[in-house]
Amino acid sequence: MNPIGVFDSGIGGLTVLKALTDELPSESFVYFGDTARVPYGTKSEPVVKQFALQDSLFLLKHDVKLIVVACNSASSVALDFLKQRLALPVIGVIKPGAEAALDAAPDKPIGIIGTRATIASGAYQRALKSLKPDIEFTAQPCPLFVPLVEEGLTAGEIPKVVVEHYLHPLKEAGIGALILGCTHYPLLKSIIAEYFGDEVIIIDSAAATAQKVKAELAVRGMLADEETSRSINFFASDISPGFVEQSRLFFGGELPQVEKVEFEVADFWV
Repeated sequence: MNPIGVFDSGIGGLTVLKALTDELPSESFVYFGDTARVPYGTKSEPVVKQFALQDSLFLLKHDVKLIVVACNSASSVALDFLKQRLALPVIGVIKPGAEAALDAAPDKPIGIIGTRATIASGAYQRALKSLKPDIEFTAQPCPLFVPLVEEGLTAGEIPKVVVEHYLHPLKEAGIGALILGCTHYPLLKSIIAEYFGDEVIIIDSAAATAQKVKAELAVRGMLADEETSRSINFFASDISPGFVEQSRLFFGGELPQVEKVEFEVADFWV
């Protein structure tokens, strides 16, 4: 059975891959992290669309049956663009996260946090409105969360101060659920949950996306047989110092060998 393709602007999407491997233990996967061009959240919309298409074309070379856009920034601006151009299912992380938030807190305002690009795109806001037109929400960009995670500062006084700085308006708004709209943010989930207490349900889009992928494959009759021997292949456009250590952090364990993809092989700069 063909593998599932997953791409992200870097290694943050490994949190999505981990959720997928837990939800779909018989499936094979090909993961591509565009680490040479990370982050996508600071790029213009046309450039993000170009990069997302190039990432997808690389995955197609590995005969994937479905593509998961693990990057929130790419999901927010390039998902429809990809769906119009690719002849296979493409699933992002935006709508599954929105659906999970409404299920968790149907009668309370929803909080959304993400990169500046994700929040500015309005993708989560539109997804929530499409599901419940009268929904109230508060959206907050949290640009310092990504560098905190990448520096390993996921506990202690420094992240506590930053979390309070960004999330105070959401607490004041009385939200009932908070969407973690960035693949890095699940690594801050414990400290965010501690700040809000039991009053707010934290929504990890990765888990919701994995459930969506499973349902989509089931409907299409594309689920791998339970007896199938899985494989997981990792590719990255750059392997920088600290790459392996950071990857373990996001994936929650050891990774098989990661193969570096040369630009000319992936046709990135077309």
